[in-house]
This record gives sequence, structure tokens and C-alpha cells, in this order.
Amino acid sequence: MTGTGSGAALGTRLDAVLAPLGADLVEQAAARLSGVVDRTPLQRNARLSAGGAEVWFKREDLQVVRSYKVRGAYNVIAQLDETARARGVVCASAGNHGQGLAYACAALGVQGRIFLPRNTPRQKRERITAIGGDHVQVVVTGATYDEAAVAAAADALRTGATVVPAFDDLRTIAGQGTVALELVEQLLEQTGHLPDVLVVPVGGGGLLAGCVSWLGERHPGIRVVGVEPQGAACVAAALAAGGPVDLVDLDTFVDGASVRRAGSLTTPVIAASGAELVQVPEGGVCVELLGMYAADGIVAEPAGALASTALTGGTVRVEPGQRVVCILSGGNNDVSRYDDIAERAAVFEGRKHYFLVEFPQQPGALRHFLDEVLGPDDDITLFEYVKRSNRETGPALVGIELARREDLPPLLERMAAAPAQVEPIPSDSPMFRFLLSG
Repeated sequence: MTGTGSGAALGTRLDAVLAPLGADLVEQAAARLSGVVDRTPLQRNARLSAGGAEVWFKREDLQVVRSYKVRGAYNVIAQLDETARARGVVCASAGNHGQGLAYACAALGVQGRIFLPRNTPRQKRERITAIGGDHVQVVVTGATYDEAAVAAAADALRTGATVVPAFDDLRTIAGQGTVALELVEQLLEQTGHLPDVLVVPVGGGGLLAGCVSWLGERHPGIRVVGVEPQGAACVAAALAAGGPVDLVDLDTFVDGASVRRAGSLTTPVIAASGAELVQVPEGGVCVELLGMYAADGIVAEPAGALASTALTGGTVRVEPGQRVVCILSGGNNDVSRYDDIAERAAVFEGRKHYFLVEFPQQPGALRHFLDEVLGPDDDITLFEYVKRSNRETGPALVGIELARREDLPPLLERMAAAPAQVEPIPSDSPMFRFLLSG
């Protein structure tokens, strides 16, 4: 967890950092966005509130483009003069910022080009085209958001178009910060109280920087917690290093928050604010996504589940009776991803395991394995002979899903006693990662 200590390491005071930003700019952005974007619902969540705290979801997944990103994109483009608008705009995006820019381009009559990394879900690509229509051109390039950003910057240099940053621009940050202003107003309207805790998903840091810039001046007593995916914790790395640095390894599963390098503007704002910063595992995000779907009827994207995962996974502790708001940042999830989500959730919970099984050269070996080794509630989810030319006696790759984590030790004992030679595939091995990604 990173808090005020890292802020002190950067050697800056909050008021000095926020001088060019501040609450006024957020409030001006809110006025600019009024009637353009939706005032998304603030809903009490019964599932998370069962733990004692009163937990609310700020439903930015119900925004006009199913994400808060439209707030920043529109706030930037709306402030361009006629000459800049005529030259057009360009951005890099993991998907949601591109949809926000597409909406703003169509609303303001501006031409835009949107650069997406190849891992952007098809659903997001198609939505960008549908939202922007003839006002946008989609360019798919690079393996990550950061590679797409390099291509977008080169395009802007070549054409004179204005780059609309996804997070590292004061106008973008101010637009994103309107989420905090709005949810505070809504909770006051519905309960008469301010939030005690605000939990914010974090990618490059634009949403968190915008929220703390407004709250720091208007409601400094609210505890703010930023939540990053463990495999893409670029803001934590920036705070630890005293400034933005490139992550060597980047897990792109939480695609809406998979950023290799935090913003040069967002980092000092977050550091000086004293906001807490935590990380949650991608598997935990998958468990929460399934909980949202099954219990709440919410189809969220992985980044949209970051904030509530920090509560359900116990990463962020809150007290009974506290009013906690989680920003559900986006709902642009391709439903075809749910098989992968369910798989990752089962692995994270210790219910899904893979083995290499070498069956003895004797009749009935497979039948013995099925009848004597597997438990009554164990399911085979994958069975494939590794050597297809020797199917009867060669090794097989076997995936087994357990009903409970506690069923693993008895299964391993039965495997050890069986005639077959069984080798578990460790979760940190290249083969396991290949199976999971496939």
C-alpha cells in the first residue's frame, strides 16, 4: 500500500501541485458536460453492504458510452478553437477513451482518428465505429496501449491534429474528476451524508487525479483509495520511483487499466493528495465480475470491477456503518470473455488445476483413473493426449475443476496411490499460462 510517504518523497505539497488544476476546473468541466453526458445512477449494493458497511456503486457503466471516459474526451475537444477543430483530433485508447472521443467528435462535428492496441476487445472496436460514424477512423496497431499511443503521437505530428490524452492532460483530468463531484451530490441528496470512503479504479491515474483534485479542496475528510490491477500497477511504480517509469512486465487482462507508464501530470497530483493506493490480483477481479453478474445483474468490464474487488477481496478495510462509494468505471465487456473470466476465477479460488498424466500400459488404466482417482464432485474440463500417435498409453493433459478448494489434498493423495504417473502443472509455469490464455 502506498500513501502519504510516497507523496513526501516526491517533495511537493498538494496545493502547489493542484494550482493549475484545482476544484474550479472540475466544476467548470461539470458545467460544460451538463446535458451532454448522463448523470449516472448512484445505487446502494445489497451484496457488498451485507458486510456491515453501506456500499454504493457509482454506475459509470451506464454512461452514454458505458464508461466515464467520455467526460474527459468531451471536455478537451469542447475547448478547442475553430482552427484546431478543423485539423481534427487523434487519440490512443484501450477502448473506452476511444468511445468517449468518438461520441465527442460526433456531437461537436470534429473528425478524429483513434489508435487501438490489438488486444482491444472486438466489442469495443465495433462500438467506437457505431458511436462515431463518419466522424472517426479506427486504426488498430501495437500490442499495448503504450504502443498505440506512440502511433497516435506520430500521426498528430504528421497531420497537425490535436492529441486528446486518455489521462495525462489537465482538461482530461478535470473532466474525469466530475465523477467525484456528481457522486457526492447524489449521496447527499439520497442520504444527507458525505461518503466516508471513495474507492477508485486506476489505470494511468486520470480518474483518481481528477477525484482527489476536487475532493482535496471541497471535502478533504473523505478517505480516497485507488485500486490498480497487480499486473499493471504503473502508478505504484511511479510513486516508488519518484516519477513515471515503464513497467517491464504488463498483464493486459484488465485491458481498461493496463497502462505501462503512469502520467507525468497525474503522478504528482496523486502523490501529493495522500490517497491510498492498493493492488488486486486479476483472478480476484474475475471472481468479482462473476459476483456482479450473478448477484447484481451487472455486466462490468474487468477495470469496472477493480474498486469493488478491493472490498470483496479484503484489500481495503472499511468499518461497519461507513458509507463507501465504489466507482464502477465501465461496462464495455465482450460476453464471449466470460468463459475466460470463469476459468481465471476458478484457478484463483483453487478449484481449477491441470495435470500431465502418464497412463500405464495396461487395459482399463483410463477407467481406473476416472473411477478411483477422481472424486464424486470433480469434473474433467480438458482431456487431450499429448502424443496423438500413441493415444492409448501416452501422456494426457488433464484439466480438473473441483467443487471446493479443500478437495485438492484428497485428490492428490489418490493420484499418488494410482498406477498412473501424475505431474501437476504449476500455476507459474509457461505451460499453465498458455492454457489459461487459450
